[in-house]
Amino acid sequence: MNKKMSTILKSVSKPGRYAGGEFGQIIKNKETIKARFAFCFPDTYEIGMSNLGVRILYGVLNREEDVWCERVYDPWIDMQEKMRKHHIPLTACESGDPLTAFDMIGFTLQYEMSYTNVLNMLDLSGIPLRSSDRDDSMPIIIGGGPCAYNPEPVADFFDLFNIGEGEEMLPALCRLYIRMKDEGRYTKEAYLHEAARTIPGIYVPAFYQVSYHEDGTIKEYTPIYDDIPRTVQKQIIKDMDTSYFPEQVVMPYIETVHDRIMLEVFRGCIRGCRFCQAGIIYRPVREKSPEVLNEQAKCLFESTGYDEISLTSLSISDYTHLEELTDELLEWTDENMVSLSLPSLRVDSFNKELMDKIATVRSSSLTFAPEAGTQRLRDVINKNVREDDLLRAVHVAFEAGKNTVKLYFMSGLPTETYKDLKGIADLAALVIDEYYHCPNRNKTKKPQVTISVSCLIPKPFTPFQWEAQDSLETLAEKQAYLGSQITDRKIRYTHHDAKVSRIEAVLARGDRRLSDSLELACKEGFMFDSWDECFDYDRWISVLERSGIDPAFYANRAYGLDEVLPWDIIDCGVTKEFLRRERDRAYAEATTPNCREKCSGCGANRLGGERSCCPKAKQ
Repeated sequence: MNKKMSTILKSVSKPGRYAGGEFGQIIKNKETIKARFAFCFPDTYEIGMSNLGVRILYGVLNREEDVWCERVYDPWIDMQEKMRKHHIPLTACESGDPLTAFDMIGFTLQYEMSYTNVLNMLDLSGIPLRSSDRDDSMPIIIGGGPCAYNPEPVADFFDLFNIGEGEEMLPALCRLYIRMKDEGRYTKEAYLHEAARTIPGIYVPAFYQVSYHEDGTIKEYTPIYDDIPRTVQKQIIKDMDTSYFPEQVVMPYIETVHDRIMLEVFRGCIRGCRFCQAGIIYRPVREKSPEVLNEQAKCLFESTGYDEISLTSLSISDYTHLEELTDELLEWTDENMVSLSLPSLRVDSFNKELMDKIATVRSSSLTFAPEAGTQRLRDVINKNVREDDLLRAVHVAFEAGKNTVKLYFMSGLPTETYKDLKGIADLAALVIDEYYHCPNRNKTKKPQVTISVSCLIPKPFTPFQWEAQDSLETLAEKQAYLGSQITDRKIRYTHHDAKVSRIEAVLARGDRRLSDSLELACKEGFMFDSWDECFDYDRWISVLERSGIDPAFYANRAYGLDEVLPWDIIDCGVTKEFLRRERDRAYAEATTPNCREKCSGCGANRLGGERSCCPKAKQ
């Protein structure tokens, strides 16, 4: 670290974000490296260091002897000011080299509101924002993660996207790069063409021309080469037991969001909540065996010393061997004073046995997600939980000494009425009543129920992808109405900022015409828009309008059922026909069984996978 940087670190908050040198980081000899990969997380160090996907892909790439993957995080505002003042470019944690020294730069796109951070990190690095402005001397810019399932709003800034799980795609991209360099036939255009042609799951936006109707909707996507796919199908890891999982992780010097062992139990979800993008794009379910999970947990405990293990998945109680796994873990975690955390429990699967096993977690509260206040609306969204399920679950928690419960709901769901909103307040009141019906409750404490209500974002690849988001005025009216229905001080009401949700909807449902807006936002200093203290709705509206964008066209318009959607260029494995059927069932207030009860023919079975949720995948 040079003297100037050392001086700067003394003047910024949390200098440990930028110091590097952590235990467990991977250092390689540059002379033996043929491809350098910078893995960028477009948010702060504390958040990025807690991301399990980054940990996995960091290890996967560094298994390649001639590839060196390093980590990069977005500096906080005070550090960025110092960097720009002193003309210091963004650098990688391991080597301290600027991003222009790398062959490839990969961004994980976890949240639409981080798009300005992506552009800001490129700008800090001195790299032109648009792919068309970068020549062969510049790094290849790669995007991945859940937001890559609609890459169009940021398509002009990326050279390529990997669609799906990256454990096989990213090493393949590196191997192709090295081979073409060794053979002396590398150019950016040739490399991208070869990648799109030969590596499944690779989407190169520049190779697809988009035309539009007079009303602004998309007419068609046209590939410029005959030998690349017309739609790009996501890739998955089929056998999770043999998939890579790190034995050692980089240990931060400062506190991060999740200072714990994160044990990935399975991928996918058997449920079919109609608002949930993750439940669709991560299908089919692929489980790890309890034996493999137990060994991975032991290995990470020995290498990190963390005193908590979080069993991660979209719905941990749907793991078919949960009892067996927790029993195996408890055989050694109790004596080592390691607690178990099960963060994604469903109310219909919560019972006393699970409660007993997680009793060592240092929290007096539990979180459940009924999502809607009435059974009618829960049927519309296919939540498949009932009021009795919630009351039974909280009763178990109260009997075990818990006194606080957090409940997640959504506002702006299709067919929602004010009766449904009042149902949220009524349900919270029933939970309070249930506390006083527990003879073994903690009588020294009062109950506390927190209800957190978010606004629906009609996300791509969900049955609600065609729906219009409620107007800003309607969302505000609904939030105020619900607040008026809560009079008990033991019920705390919080809600998400509807203005953030509207901009998020624009970015989630947008197309390539948003590039000018995002570039203008970057030039005007937008950053950390997912942070309340940095988000400015009026500035966003100004940027959109000045670049010719009507936000209502994307956020508040019902898309036509036969319309070409911006994300139709991507095949997520689940068919559009299935999503349309589920939308019809929503309006009929009809539920769909989970995948283990009955295969609903979503199409994900064609992707296969070991221990898949779908019987057809095993045939």
